[in-house]
Amino acid sequence: MNQTAIELLEYQKIKEDIMEYAISEEGKAQIKNLCPSIDINIIEGWLNETTEARAVIDKSASIPLHNLEGTSKILGKLGKGMPLLPEELTIIARLLKDVGKMIRFMDDKKNIAPRISSYILSTHPLEDLMSEIQRCIENGRICDQSSAGLLKIRKKIATIEERIKSKLDSILKSSAYRECLQDNLVSIKDGRYVIPIKNEYRKNIEGTIVGSSATGSTVFIQPMAVKKLQDELYELKAEEEKEEYKILYFLTGLVETYQQELSIDIETMIHYDFLFAKAKYSKVIGGMTVSFNTDNYIDIQGGKHPLIGKAAVPLYFTIGKGYKALAVTGPNTGGKTVVLKTVGLLTMMAQSGLHVPVEKESELAVFVDILADIGDGQSIQQSLSTFSSHIRNIISIMECAGPHTLVILDELGAGTDPGEGMGLAIAVLEEIYRKGSTIIATTHYSEIKSFADESEGFENGCMEFDIQTLKPLYRLTIGKAGQSNAFLIALRLGMDLNIIQRAHEVTYYEKKDYTYIVADMKKENLKNIEVIQSHGEQLRQHQEREHIRKTAANQKKQYTFKIGDCVFVSSMNRRGIVCEVENSRGEIGIMIEKKKFRVNRKRLSLYIDGKELYPEDYDMDTIFESKENRKKRKLISRKYVKDVEIEI
Repeated sequence: MNQTAIELLEYQKIKEDIMEYAISEEGKAQIKNLCPSIDINIIEGWLNETTEARAVIDKSASIPLHNLEGTSKILGKLGKGMPLLPEELTIIARLLKDVGKMIRFMDDKKNIAPRISSYILSTHPLEDLMSEIQRCIENGRICDQSSAGLLKIRKKIATIEERIKSKLDSILKSSAYRECLQDNLVSIKDGRYVIPIKNEYRKNIEGTIVGSSATGSTVFIQPMAVKKLQDELYELKAEEEKEEYKILYFLTGLVETYQQELSIDIETMIHYDFLFAKAKYSKVIGGMTVSFNTDNYIDIQGGKHPLIGKAAVPLYFTIGKGYKALAVTGPNTGGKTVVLKTVGLLTMMAQSGLHVPVEKESELAVFVDILADIGDGQSIQQSLSTFSSHIRNIISIMECAGPHTLVILDELGAGTDPGEGMGLAIAVLEEIYRKGSTIIATTHYSEIKSFADESEGFENGCMEFDIQTLKPLYRLTIGKAGQSNAFLIALRLGMDLNIIQRAHEVTYYEKKDYTYIVADMKKENLKNIEVIQSHGEQLRQHQEREHIRKTAANQKKQYTFKIGDCVFVSSMNRRGIVCEVENSRGEIGIMIEKKKFRVNRKRLSLYIDGKELYPEDYDMDTIFESKENRKKRKLISRKYVKDVEIEI
C-alpha cells in the first residue's frame, strides 16, 4: 500500500500497539515490517495463522516463548575463532530449554491449531548440547567437574590459598608485628595476598610493597614468607585459565556444529512471537477473522475503529452490490471521517493477516491499493495551501484509480467556493467511477446528494442526527441522503483540463473553454510521485501473481519438475530453481538465493521451464555445486587422491 494511505489511516499506530505484545526485539522488528498483501491466498493463510494462535492463547495464556536476547550476536560470533563466554553458553542452553518447552506446549494444541503446531516440528531441542552446557556451566561460571584437569588444578589452588592465608594469619597474630599493623586482616591487591602495614614501619617487614592507601598512611605488603607460595599460585591460575579456555573452545565447537539447527530454532521462536503478538492484540480489541473476495464487495457488520475501542459506535456498512460509490453526508463531528478511516483501516489490517473488531459473517474485498485523501474537514475556512495539497493528492488518486482500488475521499471539494467546490467534487467522482474504483466519499454539498441519487452506481448515506437532543448519533444509514479560484488553482496544480471544464459546466450550468487560460498559465506538475510509483508496483505484483495463478490453473496434467526448472514457491512468495528431484515424501529441492530448501510439490508451480533457461547439455553443477567441490570432483575422477572429501 502507498505510504500516504498508511499514514492517513493510522496503520502504523496499529503496528505499534501490536509490538507491545511481542517479547523479543526480533519479533517486534517482524511486526514493524508487516504490510498488507494483495494475494488472497497469502492473506487467508496469514489469517488462518492468527486464528489458530488466538485459539491457543484463549486456552492457555502462558506461552513458553524465549526473549532471544543476545542470540543473534552469539550466532554472529560463531566460526570466527573466538570461544563463547560462559554467559553466552548459558543463553544457548536456556534457548534450547525453551524450545523443548515449546515442543511440549504445542504438542497438545494440534486439534485447535494444526497449522501453527506443525511449525514446531522443524525445531531442534538439541538435548545433548543443552545437557553438556549445563554440566559444564553453572551460574555463569565453569564448574569444577567440567574436566578432570580443571578439578585437579582447582583443588591445588584451594590448598595453596589456604596455606598462604595460614602463614599470613600467623604473622597477624605475632606479637613481634603487632605495633606495625594498621589492621588485623588479610587483603588481596592485584591478585596478591597482602597485609596492611603502617607506613612508618614498612621497612620492618620483609616483603614486596604492592600498593598503598589513598592517604599514604598505609602500605600493603606481600611478606617474603608467602612469595614462593604466591608464585606457585600464579602458575596454577594460569593453568586454570588455560583449562577453562579448552573447555570453552570445546563447547563453542559443539555449538558451531549445530549452527544451522540453532538458526532454525531462533527463526521459529521469532515467528511464534510474531503470531502470538497478533493473537494477543486480537483478544484485546475483540478481533474476528473475516472472509475475503476479489469482487470488490465489502460487508462490515458491527465494525469498530480499533484505536477508539469499545466506546466506538458499531458500523454496519456494505458496498459493491448494486452500487460501487457511496456519498456520505452529515454534520461536522458527526462521525463521517471515522466511517472512512474504519473501512480503510479494517481492510488494510485484514489484508495484513490481522483480526479486526467486527461481528461474524463480515466480508472484505482484496484491493491492490487504497487511495485516500483525508484532511481537516472540520475547519470552516481552509487556507490556499491546504486546498492545494488536497488537489495534488486527488490528481494522483485519479491517475492511479482502477478496478482494483478502494478510493476514500474526505470532504471532497472543500476549502473553496461552495459552487465550484461542488462542481469539482462531482467531476472528480465521475472520473474515478468511470475508471472502475470502489468509492467512499464524504461531503457537505447538498447537490452531491441529488447527483448520487440520480447517477447509476452511486448511493447516498448519512450520519444520523438526533433532532431532540441536537447531537450526532455516529450511526451510518445507507440509502438515505443528509465565486472562487478553485478551478484556476486546480489547473495550475496540474489537474486535467477536461475535469475542470466539466466541473464548470456542473457548477454554472454552462460550458466554458479554459484552453486559452491554460495556454497563458504556468502549470506545475505536483503529482504525488510516491503514491503513483507505489501503485504501479502494487499493480505489477498483482499482474505477476495473476499470471502465475493462471499458468498453474492451465496445466491440466501434473507437471514433473526437472532440475533447472524455475518455480514459484507459494508458501515463501519467492521464485527458485529446482536443484533436487522429488523424493519419496513428495519434497523437491529448491535453491533460492544460494540457499537450498526442501519444499512439498503442492506448494510449487512452474514459472519458467528449464529448457528455456539453459542449453540441453548445460552442466547444472556450475549452479548448484560449490567451486571447491567441482575441483575435487574433477580431481578424483582422474585418479585416487588420499584424504580428499566432498561434503554433500
